[in-house]
Amino acid sequence: MFLKDYFGVIFKSAKSLFKGMKLTGYYFTHPKEILTEQYPDNRATLKMADRFRGEVVMPHDENNEHRCTGCQACEIACPNGTIKIITKQEVQADGKKKKRIDTFVYHLDLCTMCNLCVVACPSDAIVMSNAFEHSVYDKKTLKKVLNKPDSKLMEGVE
Repeated sequence: MFLKDYFGVIFKSAKSLFKGMKLTGYYFTHPKEILTEQYPDNRATLKMADRFRGEVVMPHDENNEHRCTGCQACEIACPNGTIKIITKQEVQADGKKKKRIDTFVYHLDLCTMCNLCVVACPSDAIVMSNAFEHSVYDKKTLKKVLNKPDSKLMEGVE
């Protein structure tokens, strides 16, 4: 019984190996039918899946307005301190002080692309982009400020 099972496994393994070798041999003799795409060569036609998580971005509209209220929910939700929000107090027209975002710092080198910050954001101010080419020579360039200079909060977002 033991020898029968032993040789049966060997036979199945050899059969699987030869099946793979047959396919490899076919593509070796028919190079124009190769299905594999080489990444740098197909960069112009490459389309990432919509669910791919590349990096966190903060969309701004044509008036340089964003939706971030500075609530820091994304900073709290981040498991490893990738996001740091620096806020300031602004005096409104009615004399009341409101907390507003001054700088939204995002450390791409620490990010695990877990999407917890996007889920935690109550105002949908940040999203995950499809950008995936993050190789750099200087690690300091992976620290990004997501809010654009002189950007402000959109009207109606609280």
